[in-house]
Amino acid sequence: MTREKIYLFDTTLRDGQQTPGIDFSVEDKIAIAAMLDTFGLDYVEGGYPGANPTDTAFFSQNRTQKASFVAFGMTKRAGVSTSNDPGLAQLLQANSDAICFVAKSWDYHVKVALGCTNEENLGSIRESVEAAVAAGKEALVDCEHFFDGYKANPQYALACAKTAYEAGARWVVLCDTNGGTQPPEIRDIVLAVIAAGVPGSALGIHAHNDTGQAVANSLAAVEAGVRQIQGTLNGIGERCGNANLVTIIPTLCLKETYASRFDTAVNTDKLVELTRLSHAFDELLNRSPDHQAPYVGASAFATKAGIHASALLKDPRTYEHVEPESVGNFRKVMVSDQGGKANFINELKRRGIEVDKQDPRLDKLISIVKEREAGGYAYEGADASFELLARRTLGTVPDFFALEGFRVMVERRFDANGHLKTVSEAVVKLAIDGTPIMSVAEGDGPVNALDLALRKDLGKYQTEIDDLELVDFKVRILNGGTEAITRVLIESSDDTGVRWWTVGVSENIIDASFQALMDSVVYKLMKNRQLAGKIAAE
Repeated sequence: MTREKIYLFDTTLRDGQQTPGIDFSVEDKIAIAAMLDTFGLDYVEGGYPGANPTDTAFFSQNRTQKASFVAFGMTKRAGVSTSNDPGLAQLLQANSDAICFVAKSWDYHVKVALGCTNEENLGSIRESVEAAVAAGKEALVDCEHFFDGYKANPQYALACAKTAYEAGARWVVLCDTNGGTQPPEIRDIVLAVIAAGVPGSALGIHAHNDTGQAVANSLAAVEAGVRQIQGTLNGIGERCGNANLVTIIPTLCLKETYASRFDTAVNTDKLVELTRLSHAFDELLNRSPDHQAPYVGASAFATKAGIHASALLKDPRTYEHVEPESVGNFRKVMVSDQGGKANFINELKRRGIEVDKQDPRLDKLISIVKEREAGGYAYEGADASFELLARRTLGTVPDFFALEGFRVMVERRFDANGHLKTVSEAVVKLAIDGTPIMSVAEGDGPVNALDLALRKDLGKYQTEIDDLELVDFKVRILNGGTEAITRVLIESSDDTGVRWWTVGVSENIIDASFQALMDSVVYKLMKNRQLAGKIAAE
C-alpha cells in the first residue's frame, strides 16, 4: 500500500513567539530557522513581515533553505482593493516561498472584530488568495476559530474554507484557536469539511493545547483526513502552547498505526537528531528542558533500580515503547554503568570521530561528561564545547596556546566631564610556542573586555580569528543565592556562515564566560584546520 505524505509545518518563529517571556531576536530567528531546515520540515513560518522591526529585518535576509519559507499576515481589508492594501503588499513583496493568510471563519468574529459583512469577509479571503497565487506564491489560509465557528454557524465556516480552496489555496488550515475542542469533535468536523468539497489533501490542522490535547487533536484530524500538521518546537505558544511537533513527529514515524499509512519529510536518519534539536532549542531559549517530555526528556527512558530495571536489562521492550536511540535519547538505568555508550558513539560518529566501544578513552569521556553535567554543564545546546571535550579526551586537539591567567577590573568613576561612568578593563596572559603574550582591553562590560583582550593578539593565529563574531550571550543561574552556580552559553559565527555554541560553568560568572570564550576561539582554530583538510583532500 502506498503511504500518503503528512506535511509538517512549523510555526515556532511566529505563533511560538506569542509565548510569555519569549522574544526572539533576528539572530535567534536565523539560528532557529537553520535548525528547523536542517531537521527536514516541509514549511517554516518566519513571522509577520511589516508588523514589527524584527520580523521585517528577518524577512530581508538572504536564505537558501530547503523548506518552504512562509510569511504570515491578514487577508486584505474589506472595502479596499488588493492593490491598495499596504499589509497585503508587504506579504506579496516578502522574501518568502508562501503566504499564510489568517482569515476569520466564525461569523461572530467577522461582525465584532472585522466590522464587515459575511460576504465581504469571503471576498477578502478570495481576493487575497488570488493575489498571492498571481504573485507566484503558494497560498495557505488559516481559518481562525474554525471549530468554534463551525459549532456556531456551520454553513458560514464551511463557506470560508471552500472559498479559500476554490480561490487556489494549496492548504486550508482548520484552527482550534481557543484550544477547547475535543478529539471526537475534531474528527467529526474535519469529515464534514471534506464532505463539503475541500479534500483532505488540501487540509491542515492548527491545534492549541488549552485542554492538554493539542497532539491528540492533531492526530485525530489526520485520522479524519487532513494531511498537514502545524505546530511548534517543544509545544511553545501563547497560553498553554501549541501542538508539540517534537511529540507528533516520532509518533507519526515510529507508531505502526501511522507509520504503516503515512510518510513524512523526517526520515529515521533525521529522527535520531530529535532529542538534540529539542534540547538545543531550550538552551537557546535559556530555559531547562522538560525532563518528562515524551521521547526527548531526560526521564523518558529512565528507570530506577527494582523490578522494572531488572526486566529492562533483560529485554528493553518490557518497559520501553520505542528504542531511545531512535529519537537520539538514551536509556538510563541506575544499576547499569553502560547506559548511554551507544548514544555517545553515535554523537561522535556524527562529528566525524570514530572510536571503538571498547576504547577506554570512551569510558573516560562518558565519565567526564556525566560529572560535568552533574555540575551544571549542558552539552545539548553547546555542540562545539562537546566536540572539543571529546577530541581533547581522545587526544586530537592541538595545543594552540596556553592560558597563563587573566584579570578583570570594574571601576565606577567620574570622567573628565564630571559624569559618573563604569569602566571595565581586562588583562589576558597567553603563551604561544613558549612566547608570552599579554593583551589589555577596555569594554562595555567585563565579558566584552575579556573577549576583546583575548582576541586582541593571538600571535601567529591572529588572522585566523579576524572573522570570528560573537552572536549571542546567555546566562542562566542554576541555583539560588549570590553564590549560585552560573552557566554561560555563547553563540559564535564566522564568514563561512557556520554557527557554533560553547558553554562555561562556574560560581563566578566571569570565569564561566571566559571558559565559553576560550572554547569558541579554540573551536574556530580547529574548524579552520578541518576545512583546510577537506579542501586539500578534494
